[in-house]
Amino acid sequence: MKLIKEFKEFAVKGNMMDMAIGIIIGAAFNKVIDVLAKQVLLPPLSLLSDGVNFQDKKIVLRDAIVDTTGAISTTEVAVAYGALFEVFLDFLIIGFTVFIVVKAMNRLRSKAQDTKDETVVTPKDIQLLSDLKQLMEEQNELLKAKVSK
Repeated sequence: MKLIKEFKEFAVKGNMMDMAIGIIIGAAFNKVIDVLAKQVLLPPLSLLSDGVNFQDKKIVLRDAIVDTTGAISTTEVAVAYGALFEVFLDFLIIGFTVFIVVKAMNRLRSKAQDTKDETVVTPKDIQLLSDLKQLMEEQNELLKAKVSK
């Protein structure tokens, strides 16, 4: 029963919903990056390299052996470096895109946490802490003035 209670608390607190939303957004983001890499960026690269399809690039270590009936008796052994190039390009695109998104989010977060910036609404907890800090500084100034007299 304790396990069910813990699961209920986990689900109600929003952790499960946050994870589900993150997974759904991540899957959609993956599709966007996949199309961006394979259908937007790789075709111009292929054109620049005389129409070479990177997916087909490989180093054949052993050719496939076909018997007299036309069936493959031994499969080809090859190092598919073109597929590695495509996956590496996907990784770079995803990494750069995530970097840009995180950088934008950090900029917005720092603007929101700046209590002197009137263009963005400061979260209540940050505003309260800022007010508390200001009051403490004023109190310290009064105490310093009183001690120096």
